[in-house]
Amino acid sequence: MKQERVTAVAPAKVNLYLHVTGRRDDGYHLLDSLVVFTEFGDRVTVSPAPDLTLSVGGPFAAAIPNGGDNLVLRAARALQQAAGVTAGAAIHLEKFIPVAAGVGGGSADAAAVLKTLMRLWELTLEQGRLEALALALGADVPVCLESRSAYMGGIGEDLTAAPDIPKLGILLANPGIGLSTPAVFKARTSSFSDNARLTPGELATRTDFINALSTRNNDLSEPAVSLVPEVGDLLVALGRTDHCLLARMSGSGATCFALYEDQAAAEKAAESLGNAWPDLWLQASNIR
Repeated sequence: MKQERVTAVAPAKVNLYLHVTGRRDDGYHLLDSLVVFTEFGDRVTVSPAPDLTLSVGGPFAAAIPNGGDNLVLRAARALQQAAGVTAGAAIHLEKFIPVAAGVGGGSADAAAVLKTLMRLWELTLEQGRLEALALALGADVPVCLESRSAYMGGIGEDLTAAPDIPKLGILLANPGIGLSTPAVFKARTSSFSDNARLTPGELATRTDFINALSTRNNDLSEPAVSLVPEVGDLLVALGRTDHCLLARMSGSGATCFALYEDQAAAEKAAESLGNAWPDLWLQASNIR
């Protein structure tokens, strides 16, 4: 029986570390990154309709373009064409993740639209074609399509499932300033880093895991701070919260995160940080 409505969460993506390992001749940078997802995210709902339409709600709705260049609509049209579908869909996006924040909000939304429309339209697309379609939409869309912990290599298309990581709470924090990913890469001046995937021993306990992460970096933090100094201030503030295990920037910023033993500790940190920095966007969650 055809479904009348399909809903999916588009979880926020967090780079626990991100090393820039090289650059291709076409200008794209090569990465090595451990990516995880939070229980928090946007929400996508699709319903049958004669044409493809998009409506947006939520606290960050005003930042989402409604035109044809919108990544959600581009993803829907790409799936239509790839599968030869003539049906439309009414797509509704509840936008809770800040825009241009380094936590894959747009990519997660595009991936969620692909998944929900495949269910709504009762499609079965060969995995290789689906992955190619996702990569054509953006380097982060393939990993968001999986929505589980993974190592990212290449420009984002080389995905390897990561071993189970210890349970952790996480606090996401954004100073309300968008950062352009191309601008951050352009501002980067340091040399390339090595691949740094974790060994089994580095995943044995929470302490081992945090110690291992502390020896890795986000190679985009320095150029991001040079463009938006508030990112550096935010990293210092997160690191000073009670029971913080690690503070770091995600992706190309400006969202930063801190890890804690559980969500309750992250929520307490959010309360204290919010009192000191009222304009800060804060969201406590768990790593999935």
